[in-house]
Amino acid sequence: MHESLPGFSMPADEDVRRAADALRMLSDPTRIKILWALLQGESSVACLGELVGASPTTVSQHLSKLRLSGLVENRREGTFVYYTVEDPTVREVLERVLTPQVARA
Repeated sequence: MHESLPGFSMPADEDVRRAADALRMLSDPTRIKILWALLQGESSVACLGELVGASPTTVSQHLSKLRLSGLVENRREGTFVYYTVEDPTVREVLERVLTPQVARA
């Protein structure tokens, strides 16, 4: 522990890596739009494509990355796959960064 900073402790390397991976997933405007749309409720690839102004193929590629990173979950219903955001932290982060500074003052 650094003696000049009482109570200081560095997060574990695994926690830092996981946080960096999650933030990297948020570094793309299309992914932010997809996550924002999913925070409104469960949705399919086609619907998300319309909402975010991207092709279903592009949305599907982004969703794959978001799912692998643990930011979204999916469920299959017949031939359709529906996506959701289950982690409340995603909502907190996006609301924080998308809310204008004036509204927070």
